[in-house]
Amino acid sequence: MMNELQKLYDRIIQRLNINLRELDFDAEPYSSGLIQPEQMNKFYAFYAITTDHPLNLVFKNSGLAGSYFLGKCRVSDSLLYKTDIRGDELKRKGASFKYQDFTILLNQDEMVDIKNSALVKTLVHNYSHDPETPEVFFIRDTLAMDYVNIHGAPTDGAFLGPFATIDLTTIHDCVIGTFSYIQAGEINHMKIAPGTIWVNSPGNFNFYYRHNPELMRKYADVVSGDLPHGLIFDFIEKHEDAFQRVFDAVNIKTIASIPQTASLDRYAVVLPKTTIADNVLISQRAYLQNSSLGKGSNAQENCYIIHSTLEGFNVTAHGAKIIEADLEKDVFVGFNSFLQGASQARIHIGQGCVIMPHTIIDIEEPLHIPSHHLVWGLIRNQAELEVHSISLDKLRKQKTGFSKGRLHFEGSGELFVKAFKDRIHHILDVNGAFFDGENNTGHAQRNQNLSLNTIQPFQFGKMEGLYPNITIEL
Repeated sequence: MMNELQKLYDRIIQRLNINLRELDFDAEPYSSGLIQPEQMNKFYAFYAITTDHPLNLVFKNSGLAGSYFLGKCRVSDSLLYKTDIRGDELKRKGASFKYQDFTILLNQDEMVDIKNSALVKTLVHNYSHDPETPEVFFIRDTLAMDYVNIHGAPTDGAFLGPFATIDLTTIHDCVIGTFSYIQAGEINHMKIAPGTIWVNSPGNFNFYYRHNPELMRKYADVVSGDLPHGLIFDFIEKHEDAFQRVFDAVNIKTIASIPQTASLDRYAVVLPKTTIADNVLISQRAYLQNSSLGKGSNAQENCYIIHSTLEGFNVTAHGAKIIEADLEKDVFVGFNSFLQGASQARIHIGQGCVIMPHTIIDIEEPLHIPSHHLVWGLIRNQAELEVHSISLDKLRKQKTGFSKGRLHFEGSGELFVKAFKDRIHHILDVNGAFFDGENNTGHAQRNQNLSLNTIQPFQFGKMEGLYPNITIEL
């Protein structure tokens, strides 16, 4: 007899397919084997308690294996596998939310609300940017495959391929392809091709690039009826064993060299010869090895920083990977970027550079990126860097648009650069990079006060792998 967990999974996929019927897309072949029922009772879920963030967790008829929760969250009729729900930036009651000419006053704390969805190794973070639902960050009828980022992006009826990122965008009934990054306000009934990087602010600017599909498949790909694969998956799998220790052990010795103003998450991996300066934030599931993080830098969830130096105030966004690289100050490395140098061929990135989300740098000879440049696409040598970069000063002067290689840009370059720089400053600010000992506290300082608690699933019977209905309040 099929147990309740498998029935729930089948129902989630059926609901998603109904939402996607107009796109003639069948999610079922992609879902097969993605969540293995026999794995769902082997991992505990865990949640953080802190006086800095309201706690109100409600779990109903759901599987939560290996998942992490911080802040207010409701999960019903859903399966979450090794997923992070980080609600430390949800809006609070009494706050005002500004959208265009509207100022919306919140009557209650915002909550993440997940219904009829399956999320696999997915990060959910930030807050709803949808003015119609300022108090609910909803995820409904959605399947998110491995290493998806749902960042301030409510979703309703979405299939999100592996390594997809939806950022500050409301998604209705869409298919987002593998390794695509979408920041477009609101999209409906769209099928986004794999490897698309699309940043659209109507009336201001439109950045559109698509990776060469033939080259992209080497790094991340999924086909109907098969599991995701590619070099980036191989890289992650190679380092999985290091995480087993931090999840298996009840108590782990603290690292004495962490400054009092910095924060190292209990579920991060830090291997020898790594140094961490003041105001640094290391999030859960981050991996650091033989690296140096200068003052105010951060390594967000699912980041890997290996044999690299970050001078200071560097942002390594969710899922980014930096191997054998040297970053000067104020460098931003976007979501799910894969920067792979080698011991004899290091990557050097000059001050103030912006590495666009979902950029791949994979080199066999040293590469130097000059200061204050925007970088995107797939870069394997100096010649490809020339095609996939532009100085920020030159970009600011663009008034109408330009094309360069596979990139098409429309609108104001000045507004595009300003939007990125303002956001980078905001990320550093909320992460506590500018803390001076008294003022400008952020996650790096507040997360030191987290305490963690575990919850377990049913171990037998038809409910095996599901969690009992639980309400947790502070």
